[in-house]
Amino acid sequence: MKRIINELITDEGGAVTVDFVVLTAAICTLGLVVVGTFSPGATALANDIEAALDNVDTP
Repeated sequence: MKRIINELITDEGGAVTVDFVVLTAAICTLGLVVVGTFSPGATALANDIEAALDNVDTP
């Protein structure tokens, strides 16, 4: 029983999986932060462009 517990403690096979899960979560969080930061500005710019195009006289 002591041997099994020692093997479980010293086994590093799951450490790589945990690293990738944490890295993936960090990338997803960064993506959400970037979208949340730039979305209002992009929406305002799109609305300004729409307003400018609506005011263009066509012959």
